[in-house]
Amino acid sequence: MKNTPIARIALDVPLPGLFDYLAPGITAADIGCRVVVPFGRRTLAGVLVELASTSEHDLAALKQLSAVLPDMPALPPDILALCRFCARYYQHPLGPSIFTGLPVLLRRVSEFVEARPAGWQLTEAGREALPLQVSRRAKVQMALLALLQTQQCVAESELATLGTAARKALLGWAQQQWVERRLLDVAAPVLCESVKPALNAQQQAALTAIVGQLQGFNVWLLHGITGSGKTEVYLQSIAAALQQGRQVLVLVPEINLTPQLIQRFRQRFPGLPIVSLHSGLNDTERATHWLASQRGDVSIVLGTRLAVFTPMPRLGLIVVDEEHDGSFKQQDGLRYSARDVAIYRARQQQIPIILGSATPSLETYHHATSSRYRLLKLDQRANDAALPQVRCIDTRRAALVDGLAPQLLSALEQRLQRGEQSLVFINRRGYAPVLFCGDCGWAAACQRCSARMVVHLRERRLRCHHCGADEAIPIACPDCGNLDIKPLGQGTQRLETALAERFPDARILRIDRDSTRRKDAWDEIYRKVHNGEADILVGTQMLAKGHDFPDLSLVCVLNADSGLYSSDYRASERLFSMLVQVAGRAGRGQLAGEVLIQTQFPEHPLYQSVMRHDFDGYAQALLQERRDAGFPPFIYQALLRAEAPMLAQAEQFLRRAAQLAFDLAAPVSIFDPVAASLQRLAGKERAQLLVQHHHRGVLQAFLGHWLDALRALNERNVRWSLDVDPTEV
Repeated sequence: MKNTPIARIALDVPLPGLFDYLAPGITAADIGCRVVVPFGRRTLAGVLVELASTSEHDLAALKQLSAVLPDMPALPPDILALCRFCARYYQHPLGPSIFTGLPVLLRRVSEFVEARPAGWQLTEAGREALPLQVSRRAKVQMALLALLQTQQCVAESELATLGTAARKALLGWAQQQWVERRLLDVAAPVLCESVKPALNAQQQAALTAIVGQLQGFNVWLLHGITGSGKTEVYLQSIAAALQQGRQVLVLVPEINLTPQLIQRFRQRFPGLPIVSLHSGLNDTERATHWLASQRGDVSIVLGTRLAVFTPMPRLGLIVVDEEHDGSFKQQDGLRYSARDVAIYRARQQQIPIILGSATPSLETYHHATSSRYRLLKLDQRANDAALPQVRCIDTRRAALVDGLAPQLLSALEQRLQRGEQSLVFINRRGYAPVLFCGDCGWAAACQRCSARMVVHLRERRLRCHHCGADEAIPIACPDCGNLDIKPLGQGTQRLETALAERFPDARILRIDRDSTRRKDAWDEIYRKVHNGEADILVGTQMLAKGHDFPDLSLVCVLNADSGLYSSDYRASERLFSMLVQVAGRAGRGQLAGEVLIQTQFPEHPLYQSVMRHDFDGYAQALLQERRDAGFPPFIYQALLRAEAPMLAQAEQFLRRAAQLAFDLAAPVSIFDPVAASLQRLAGKERAQLLVQHHHRGVLQAFLGHWLDALRALNERNVRWSLDVDPTEV
């Protein structure tokens, strides 16, 4: 037993440190592999992180490692180092940090058996018949045919991104013996780039700067107005990295952006294996794509925030699109920022990273204007289209009809007559935010959260959008029995109904989380919009970023003022960004764009800056406010959150935590415990304690000692977590 190596294993349990096991026959080549170990009465999967010759525990008490699983190549040292950084910086146990990046099927004890990938190819009969059979108006079938014509055999995972319509067409073609299915061989990728559009002077300057520095670490902020052609700069930068035999990681904030982008990437690079990684994939698809990336069989990985942990042995470039987006910040478990982790990974690998946005986060903008990052500006639209004209409608002086001003209704009518598309934007789904009794003042509230229940009239349900509570709409007021209870305010469903009554011949398409729950729903919506099968889009922030609808000429924004009332100091930054992003959907093609914002405060500096398309001026004003107030990026913060059955319990824990900080003679600023902005969530009362310091290293050093003391408190009725660099305070 003396010569038996000691395996130090990372487990997905909420405990700090690694766990020692006897590991006869295990060598350094097994570091990074998945293993099976006994843990108490359970058997768990783990990852071998280190081998040691000694243990601080009694060797006779150590259990033996059960097995090494062969289903996953060993995690490379750079990924283990990346996970160590995340565990250290975000003050999270190493085991859960490592397992955060693994697909679900590779977190289990059972061995994952990877299915042999299959694909589809044209038959000789199909090559002759299909070009004559497919109508040019059938955009999905045309895209499907183009894929089959440009590749000898197209993987099923690639075809899946075209949605259910493509799958139905494919099965129909198979019955006609125009296509056939076969198992795929892993072939060497062939870089065969399709025709590239010409770049304007600004795009070319940005591309030249990036491509000239592909061999080392640089952070480029590609700050381009909406429609300025940032994606084309990405694509040509990616092509340069691919020509060097490198892999590329592209991060996007939302799942619904992935199909549009991956289709564009595959059209540009038809000979290369490209995979997506996001929560819309099933567990098998995700594990298969992840393993292919780790083996180096994939040239481009396009995914949401979790994809930042994907092993890629030849990684040469990282792109973070819409870098400002809050979706890049994980709000539970390992509370990491995918953008910041991507920057660390680029520095670790000594490769460039491109951060792209029309409205960069103030932190990124500050780094770029202070020369920490390199700034590339695109302030003209790529196709010479003009920026949309933005006007505010003063709702204090307008007679609203179903919440819509006459000027706005008139503008919608004009677009319908001209056959152009419009977008009516309201960042609130459901029918109405409140069900209200006018007699006694009762309003439907969630019993588990400090929030109102949202009316979903078509389903006759009340739903909490925070905890998911669901109940039937009452017939009468439960307090006074009044039968005349009414929905107040507007959501996407109510707006859709009002527009349908006002414009009965219009084809109205609602796009929110309720209408896109089905797996292929977004693909179908995207097809309808691009095929001209919708006249008015009614949507939430899902439509505010990244989408290119060439026939859309009018954007109408409702209920924007709610963003001015928030206690969160980031609220105005988010509102400005959202307005600029949604306004950028208008006039991206040949049609002139117009944006109408309904507001009670048309003179507000925020709206005035949006009307002038003046991001730089507004960002500099906000940065000065942050500097004066001592807010990020001029200070570094961490937020200790606590939840308990009673608010007093959570606040008592936070007071004890503050006392521990004082006992440590902490050099940080410690604020008083306060209730969270949403005090009750899912039946738990929540409070928080903010700590900050102007030096990141000092704050990090304090947090490590503080957490050790906090774990010793062993509070049974309180669940707590630490959020480093919080985005919601």
